[in-house]
Amino acid sequence: MKTILFFNNKGGVGKTTLVYHITYMLAEMNYRCLAVDLDPQANLTSMFLTDEQLENIYTVDTNRATLLSGIKPLDRGIGDIAEVNIYPISSNIGLLAGDLELSLFEDKLSANWSKCIDGDEAAFRIVSSFHRIIENAAKRHNADFCLIDVGPNFGALNRATIIAADYVIVPMAADLFSLQGLKNLGRRLDIWKTEWADRISRNKAKDISLPNGAIKPLGYIVMQHGIKESRPVLSYLKWANRIPAVFKEYVLKISSPTPEKVDIDKNCLALLKHYHSLIPMAMENRKPIFLLKPADGAIGAHYNAVIKAYEDFKNLAVEIISRM
Repeated sequence: MKTILFFNNKGGVGKTTLVYHITYMLAEMNYRCLAVDLDPQANLTSMFLTDEQLENIYTVDTNRATLLSGIKPLDRGIGDIAEVNIYPISSNIGLLAGDLELSLFEDKLSANWSKCIDGDEAAFRIVSSFHRIIENAAKRHNADFCLIDVGPNFGALNRATIIAADYVIVPMAADLFSLQGLKNLGRRLDIWKTEWADRISRNKAKDISLPNGAIKPLGYIVMQHGIKESRPVLSYLKWANRIPAVFKEYVLKISSPTPEKVDIDKNCLALLKHYHSLIPMAMENRKPIFLLKPADGAIGAHYNAVIKAYEDFKNLAVEIISRM
């Protein structure tokens, strides 16, 4: 089982939509996938579940069978992690639902990150809680891939999640703030990996399953790139062609004396269009854009765009798998 985390310090780049579509494409390719919503905004959960399901989970069910239920015993100091409900989305997709109250666990994660330096067993149980919850759910689901969505910040919740991932993929927009977010990510990854390597060596409770913290960057994906008469617009090119050097310098720690164009950079997993006209249709029919049918309203030029989207996302999924 491989765990892939999608992260950028810059919000609004289409990260959650990307996780949703890649999960469905991997399932189309007959891989078993576990989607994990560790963004307290729970937008990924909203994309996968119906309004009725969401209302039952968050307003009717007093036990709230979300990721929050998995950490409640730890948070209350009455036990270890609990098994989290897996919501069946399709024969190959399961979901661990997000929860706004996950953000309330930040302080406990932050305090216990420091306590790990002293070899505190309880601290290691708290910091590794999401790693162990995901590991347990992946085994029950028999998952080939776990795809994790997180919020666009460097809080303790994301730190505990990122050190639990095998790989990180960075969704990008071609703009100044996405580039700054990429630099921030590179710096923070270095710090967290170093700090966790020091802490894990101090663990005295050998029965706790801890993440190894060896997160590997798989590459970046440029989202919603501008196209005009089959050519990228100048404003897009201005920022997009700065991404390869920034990714190499800050994430891979490789100097890049010769500037590269984004469309030939081997670290670029894909350049994905924003399928504007298909998004509302996909949301209405509660399915990814590449699975829309004529009966859903995808006819004429829309259907041609659906076929192209299927090709784009399949190529991206194949590229991701090949790099692992």
